[in-house]
Amino acid sequence: MTFDFDQPPERRGTDSQKWQKYAGRDVLPLWVADMDFKSPPAIIEALQTRVAHGIYGYARPIQSTTDTIVAALASRYGWKIDPAWIVWLPGLVVGLNVTAQAFAEPGDEVLTLAPVYPPFMSAPKNSARISTTVPFELQNGAWAINWEALERAVTPRTRLFYLCNPHNPLARVWRREELAQLAEFCLRHKLVLCSDEIHCDLILDPALPHIPTALLSPEIATRTVTLMAPSKTYNIPGLGTSFAIIPDAMRRTRFIRATAGIVAEVNTLGFTACEAAYRDSEPWRQALLAYLRGNRDYLLDFVARELPGIKIEAPIEATYLAWLNVATLGLSDPIGHFEKYGVGLSDGAFFGAPKGRYVRINFGCTRATLVEALRRMKSALIAL
Repeated sequence: MTFDFDQPPERRGTDSQKWQKYAGRDVLPLWVADMDFKSPPAIIEALQTRVAHGIYGYARPIQSTTDTIVAALASRYGWKIDPAWIVWLPGLVVGLNVTAQAFAEPGDEVLTLAPVYPPFMSAPKNSARISTTVPFELQNGAWAINWEALERAVTPRTRLFYLCNPHNPLARVWRREELAQLAEFCLRHKLVLCSDEIHCDLILDPALPHIPTALLSPEIATRTVTLMAPSKTYNIPGLGTSFAIIPDAMRRTRFIRATAGIVAEVNTLGFTACEAAYRDSEPWRQALLAYLRGNRDYLLDFVARELPGIKIEAPIEATYLAWLNVATLGLSDPIGHFEKYGVGLSDGAFFGAPKGRYVRINFGCTRATLVEALRRMKSALIAL
């Protein structure tokens, strides 16, 4: 079966946040992390069948939905989970917020590495916890953890560590030895490890396996909350379907208790799409990965040849997101400058990077859109 990623449906004039941001302006939106591709045919067909049923009441996952997730994790990652470990959530950001409330008290500290997906830093603050960040550093052309700085950041009130695996926005796949060192760090300091693995099915380098953090050892599994979702991979974030995997019964109870009265249930269409994604959409996912690799390679080549002053400092190993260093351009507002030339990017400052130094670009779009966006960025540089 073949899939056409070059002819997406028109999103202008729809409820798309991504495209509404620049409504009425000639700006290509390459900012928020959703793709411009249709979801897999299997998901569309499953949703159409479910809609035709005509009743959309309160929902609970059926056995086949749970079995599909268990089977997918076992076949893709060798992670054999107990279905009882799954806690359903209406979004991964909800999971970050609930984790902070469940395992830290007001005034306690949540540690993470920056730059990082912004809710990693805002979720603790939403409930009067403290967010502490440790900067990544470049080592031999790769983003790396500054272990000495990480150790110095721990205080008697540090309760949690948030990990992004694979990493957004750095597109980094963590190696087993790095994860093992993080696990040892969390065990030694008695920290709960919250591992956001929402991009785990979007690894672009076939030689790099995704390793679920909780799979490293039984000891770290008991301290780990793993957050996953089909939303990024299968382009269904608007259906609000995610799940936490929490092996330890006591911590799972604390997590569920923290959701009481404030966390909405997953909707019936979300369950339907989730099952169709993990059960029936693997050929589509493989075709998507091939297309994204082509986009990544085009991006890397164009930046290196045609965009002087912009650097991609490390390999893009996963996701459809690239982290661009624009510091040498000397722009106080790089986002505003590129918008003037018709490209909408994400400001690196939102991810905890120094202002004016980085931008993030979403290449989960048609090749033609990417080509045009990069041509416009070149025009923006010429204007300087």
